[in-house]
Amino acid sequence: MRVLMPRLRNGLAALCLALLPLAAPAQPRDSGPPDSPILTLDSERLITESAAGQAIDRDLADKSAALAAENRRIEAELTAEERDLTERRASLTPEEFRAEATAFDEKVQTIRTEQDAKLRALQEEANEARRDIMRAADPVLVGLMQEAGAAIIMEKANVLASLQATDITDLAISRLDAAMSDPPGNSGGFDLGVPIPGRDAAQEATPPDPNPDPAPTAPPPDPTAVPAPQSDPAAPPAPQPGAPGRTDP
Repeated sequence: MRVLMPRLRNGLAALCLALLPLAAPAQPRDSGPPDSPILTLDSERLITESAAGQAIDRDLADKSAALAAENRRIEAELTAEERDLTERRASLTPEEFRAEATAFDEKVQTIRTEQDAKLRALQEEANEARRDIMRAADPVLVGLMQEAGAAIIMEKANVLASLQATDITDLAISRLDAAMSDPPGNSGGFDLGVPIPGRDAAQEATPPDPNPDPAPTAPPPDPTAVPAPQSDPAAPPAPQPGAPGRTDP
């Protein structure tokens, strides 16, 4: 049982470290982007240092900690069950013990598969949250390009050398935070599914309209439309087959 779910624990520990929120530096005064045909951006900083990114980090870290606690509880229960089976072995016939041991091993494998699936779902949620932030930042980046008269924004990590003046990361973070604190269309804007400081607090403080306008009826779907392909990030390798240790008769 000591090696029941080591890969789960290691994966959760790595995920917790990856989801730890970073302290956001003080944002400079918004003086606008530089006049440059090419701008650079550190997208990792945009994700991790924005208010939305830090809120998502906290949400995912809480879920990761809950899953880790659940795994520890399950491991303790299975360890006790295995110990009980071992202690009762002397009172069982070889056939009875073999049947119970086989059933226990199958139970362990089922639980391991279920917990691995939960971990993969949490990792996919983290990946999707990062994509959500970049989608929310797209209009902000387009606006900065238009202000600068730029034709392209390059990922800073892929640039061999550049002047610091072309880096718009701090400005993009500031603009993104402002856009998500005051989204257009009241309840519109960028809803990433987690509380965003400033935005959700203001929305909760606003009383609902007693006479709201009726929601428009959406047109029926076009049967000829082709759905857009969904990105499928690489999932972690499947768990290796094998059962926890037991003593055969």
